[in-house]
Amino acid sequence: MKLFITGGAGFIGSNFVRYILEKYPEYKIINYDKLTYAGNLDNLRDVEKNKRYKFVKGDICDFKLVNKHMKGIDAVINFAAETHVDRSILNADAFVKTAVNGTFALLESARANNIKKFVHISTDEVYGSILKGSFTEESPLSPNSPYSAAKASSDLLARSYFATYGFPSIITRCSNNYGPYQYPEKVIPLFVTNAMDNISLPLYGDGKNVRDWLYVLDHCRGIDIILHKGKNGEVYNIGGGVELTNIELTKKVLKIMGKPLSLIKKAADRPGHDRRYSIDCSKLKKLGYKPAYTFEKALAETIKWYMENEKIWRKLKDKKYKEYYSKQYKL
Repeated sequence: MKLFITGGAGFIGSNFVRYILEKYPEYKIINYDKLTYAGNLDNLRDVEKNKRYKFVKGDICDFKLVNKHMKGIDAVINFAAETHVDRSILNADAFVKTAVNGTFALLESARANNIKKFVHISTDEVYGSILKGSFTEESPLSPNSPYSAAKASSDLLARSYFATYGFPSIITRCSNNYGPYQYPEKVIPLFVTNAMDNISLPLYGDGKNVRDWLYVLDHCRGIDIILHKGKNGEVYNIGGGVELTNIELTKKVLKIMGKPLSLIKKAADRPGHDRRYSIDCSKLKKLGYKPAYTFEKALAETIKWYMENEKIWRKLKDKKYKEYYSKQYKL
C-alpha cells in the first residue's frame, strides 16, 4: 500500500509515519508537509533515508502540487492542520485556510485520482464542552474556538463528499495527545521543558478544566485500525480513557520530575476555554481498539524523552530557530 500523509512532519503525523514504516515493511509513504512552525524534519531524522519514505514540501491548498504527488496513491491520511487554540484566538486566518481550503483541495485531488481510502484526522474539540457524560460520534458539533470551528468545517466537507459522491472518506476525532516530538508550546512539553529550566508553569484559570489524555502511539494504533477496518462514511472517536483536571496533570508532571509545586503560576484564563472534553470510544473498540499504554508509564516515558532530547526541542523555543531551520535544511 502506498500512503499519502499530509502534515507528516508534525507531532502526530511524524509518529504515525514511523509507526507505519516499522509495522508494515511493504508500505510506502509520501510525507507532504508545508513545514510551518510546527512541522519539523528533525522529527523524522531516523527515517529520512528509508527507501520507502519520501518527503515533499508543499501546501495542501496547492491543488496542482497535491495532484502531482497523489498519482498512484492508495490511501490519504490527512493530519495537516494549524493546531494550537491560543494561536487561533490571536489569528484565525491560517486555521480557516488550511482546514477548509486545504481539505477541499485534498478531497478534490483524491477523488480525481480514485483514492481507495481518505482518513481525515480531526479532534474531540469539535463537539464543544460537556459537563457530564461523553460525546458519541452522533453528538452535534458545537465548536467554541476558531481552531475547532475550522476543524468542524473540514469534517463536514469530508462527510459531504461521501454523501454526495460516494467518496471513501472516514473521520477520526481524538482527545488530547501527548508523547515524544510534540511542539513545546503544548501543555505537557511546555510544562516539562519549563520545569527543566525551573521556569514557572502557567496554569489557566482555576486549573479545573478536564481533558482526556491519549498517548500518541495509541492514537497511531487507532488510526491504523480505522485505515484497514473502518467503514467509509463513518466517524470514529479515539480516546485514551484518562480524564484529568489540568491541575492534576500539572502536579503529576512535577512529581515525576521531582520539582516543587511552587513552580505553578496562575494565569488568566483564555477566552472560550472549554470546561471538559470526554468522548465515548465504544464504536472503535468494536473494531479491536484498546489503549496499550498506561498513562503513568507513558507520561514518564514522555518526560524522559524531553529530558534526553533537548537538542530537538530547545531550538524550537529559541527565537533564532527560524534562521537555524532554513540554513539547516536549505529551504
